[in-house]
Amino acid sequence: MKYKVIVLEDEKTIREMVCLYLIDAGYEVKGYSDGISALSDFDNYQPHLAVLDIMMKGIDGFDVLTEIREKSNIPVLMLTAKILEKDRLRGFELGADDYIIKPFSPKEVVSRANVFIKRIYGDSTNIVKYNNLTLDTNKMLLYKDDKAIEITSREFSILYVFFSNIGVPLTREQIINKAIGYDYEGYDRSIDAFIKNIRKKVEDDIKNPKYIVTKYGHGYIFGGDDN
Repeated sequence: MKYKVIVLEDEKTIREMVCLYLIDAGYEVKGYSDGISALSDFDNYQPHLAVLDIMMKGIDGFDVLTEIREKSNIPVLMLTAKILEKDRLRGFELGADDYIIKPFSPKEVVSRANVFIKRIYGDSTNIVKYNNLTLDTNKMLLYKDDKAIEITSREFSILYVFFSNIGVPLTREQIINKAIGYDYEGYDRSIDAFIKNIRKKVEDDIKNPKYIVTKYGHGYIFGGDDN
């Protein structure tokens, strides 16, 4: 099967170049110059991955990301000329999975897309459990008490690292390297935004977490100190 990708970029040259490289890499691709068009076609097209520019006229990439997260957990790559940490953290908190900083090579977009597609839509089936939490690594689904919980691909990757290291203290750098990769260009503190979102979904009381516990001066531990 061909995996479907949408590319939202208002600069025609950049949009066409990214689409061309993705098509050459074997993807089915649709490009859009504005957020309204991309969102109106989203349900019908049902993409497996989205590439979104942030700075656009009308509704920006953050607005489109917010709308996508209300209906889908597909991986989302953000294209941006902004490099401030607060801008990246905002995107992560809204559910972005990764950032690509302009100027960039279209090959980088293809490389990131390949990583997400392979990791998320791989053919192997595996179910991992911890207490009342379950991860379906084939379908990229999270269950709590057998109830499905919406989760982004980046959040899933981080949770999978925790499930594979129960009771092991992990630094922010270790989590990033295991879940995202050594070539990640974000900030170590960006992981805190992901953890915040994950805690909202898995913890009964986010002020007193029992699953993802902060190890002050080190990072995080999954399963708490009791394990």
